[in-house]
Amino acid sequence: MAHFIPCHKTDDASHIADLFFKEIDGKKKTEFVKQIHEKTRQNIERRTEQYANQANKGRKKVVFEPGDWVWLHIRKARFPVQRRSKLLPRGDDPFQVIERINDNAYKLDLPGEYNVSASFNVSDLSPFDVGDNLKTNPFQEGGNDENKEAAPRDPLHVLASPIIRAWAKRFKETLNGLIQDTCADFEVLKSKMSPHEDQGLINFLKAID
Repeated sequence: MAHFIPCHKTDDASHIADLFFKEIDGKKKTEFVKQIHEKTRQNIERRTEQYANQANKGRKKVVFEPGDWVWLHIRKARFPVQRRSKLLPRGDDPFQVIERINDNAYKLDLPGEYNVSASFNVSDLSPFDVGDNLKTNPFQEGGNDENKEAAPRDPLHVLASPIIRAWAKRFKETLNGLIQDTCADFEVLKSKMSPHEDQGLINFLKAID
């Protein structure tokens, strides 16, 4: 392969040899370095793919759709008020997905009281079973979302884990209904008692109070 090197008639053999090494040898070195960089890039990409496959081995891809309910993991960096204490729950009760930005980002129906963006990464979300709002929040410390068939369904049953707002609302409604029924039964019983029996019942209630 012929190579043309610009030179002058007055250039001697030594100068022409220097020009040769600068022009020809320099180009070869450049091509060699480019090849090394390309091989290095390919090796890095292959290793990265291998590490990703190993890390994701056994993991199940979770995809949410608008209308789904999810648990929200409260990170201290984003929710400093809600995570000001280590004793506070690390998750908040279910929120509804209102927009799927992509497979890794979702927008939730988040109340304005949080004062943060409503967009969250999928790593901060966990599926929520709407049919069982007594299930433990998986983001709570020591939480267990195992489906326990023998778990009591009594709304008045006190859970050891932090009470979510949905369960607290049911508890309050049930308790109010129980109080109203008790008061109604007491009024019926009171109307059937004589004045002497009525006074005795009042004294008895005061004694056990």
